[in-house]
Amino acid sequence: MPEISINLAEGRTAEQKAAMMRDISQALVTHLGVKAEDVVIQINEAPLTNKMKGGKTFVERKAEQAK
Repeated sequence: MPEISINLAEGRTAEQKAAMMRDISQALVTHLGVKAEDVVIQINEAPLTNKMKGGKTFVERKAEQAK
């Protein structure tokens, strides 16, 4: 049984996350020959204040991009 964990910064809609998980599940069915009902996918979301890239939190990066 394949199990996939995905780490994301929060902010995607439930619809976006569900579509992504369906696509990943289908890829495993296609390429690994497993049954869709055997695929487990878990999304771990972190608040933007709890993620940093390049020395700036995702909140800071988002604010800069909005300028």
